[in-house]
Amino acid sequence: MPVQNKASLPVIKRLPKYYRYLTNLSADGREKISSSELAHMMGTTASQVRQDFNCFGGFGQQGIGYKVDVLRAEIGKLLFGDGERLPTILIGAGHLGSAVSSFISRDTNGYRLIGVFDVKPELFGQTICGVQIFPLRELARFCAEHHPTVAVLCVPRQSAMDLAGELVEYGIQGVWNFSHYDLSVEYPQLTVENVHLGDSLMSLGYRLRNQE
Repeated sequence: MPVQNKASLPVIKRLPKYYRYLTNLSADGREKISSSELAHMMGTTASQVRQDFNCFGGFGQQGIGYKVDVLRAEIGKLLFGDGERLPTILIGAGHLGSAVSSFISRDTNGYRLIGVFDVKPELFGQTICGVQIFPLRELARFCAEHHPTVAVLCVPRQSAMDLAGELVEYGIQGVWNFSHYDLSVEYPQLTVENVHLGDSLMSLGYRLRNQE
């Protein structure tokens, strides 16, 4: 369905949640759902649900609701495009990198891990989820040959700062960033999704300590 208006970032960030709930509903055999029911599951309002979907042309008819499988398929097209998975590299093969690579490799999220890089010689030639670990010094050659679109950074802040310019130069367009360096500030041409695990944990702590 053609996009009618440019969706805001909050709307875009809600799409995976819609998709996840609809996937569960489909697995449970649910065929139709109203905007009110979906809003209750999402913790928002029916008006917000309709506004979100109107950014993409709308997916249902007033008073009739949504067909679960159709709505899931339409949102899937928005999230995954034509189904071609984005070629992805991961930098940092430590504990976090190993966990993240496992998630990318097993989940149908639209990405295809094609190379892993690290600076530790003892890791070179090993594999993570069937993907070879290369020396970081081979990053330029690998990118020139395989043209990855996405880089996943599981490295310390300083390493991310050192690598950012190179990634842009090598043609990387998007970064899933687990470092504590906000790449999008210095490199606005990159599409960046920052993941701050510590921030999330601190937010949980605040909410627990300040409950009414």
